[in-house]
Amino acid sequence: MTQTLTHPITARWPAKDPSVLQLYSFPTPNGVKVSAALEEMGLAYEPHLITLSDADVKSPEFLALNPNNKIPAIIDPDGPNGQQIELFESGAILLYLAEKTGQFLSDDPKTRIETIQWVMFQMGGVGPMFGQLGFFHKFAGSAMEDKTARDRYANEAKRLLNVVEQRLDGRDWIMGDYSIADMALAPWLNALDFYGAKEITEADKLKNVPAYIERFYARPAVQRAKNIPARPE
Repeated sequence: MTQTLTHPITARWPAKDPSVLQLYSFPTPNGVKVSAALEEMGLAYEPHLITLSDADVKSPEFLALNPNNKIPAIIDPDGPNGQQIELFESGAILLYLAEKTGQFLSDDPKTRIETIQWVMFQMGGVGPMFGQLGFFHKFAGSAMEDKTARDRYANEAKRLLNVVEQRLDGRDWIMGDYSIADMALAPWLNALDFYGAKEITEADKLKNVPAYIERFYARPAVQRAKNIPARPE
């Protein structure tokens, strides 16, 4: 019997095959990062749909795995030294999976740390700023008469987009070769379409970023990943 079976989360989301990695997620940008990595790396895994409702992400079972009540999270019964590992935070999961498989993160020390740099750029900048823009432009915050907050995040998103636009000059991918940096960034860049925020950020005036997003989503693994775990019908 593996440790996976004894984790509190399995009381609500039981593992059909406790010998493989368990993914607890929803196909938002942060979720797609990890499902894309798993599909690209060819790892055996079992996805579990965790909706964004409080009933799921704030349930005692999910909080036992991620006290920060956010998707995604994983349990790998075959972690370091054969011991089970439980992880949350999508960037940390990407780094773990890349190290576990030896894929999409260079062994060259300089290239490796520069790749991690761009993952951190997404985690600390693009994700939080785009997410706040979505709140103030499309969701509850859009009802506010004062547009100061919306404009602040729109301008910051525009600035970040231009950082990526410049980085992609002469490159198909952030590091030249496809890497976990692309798995981190591209789903969030694509979120501007979902937020209806392309015009306000002038994303459609860019050349490199739209082509980059199209390249990313043309990958067969990403096509599969964008609905893993499958959204409820």
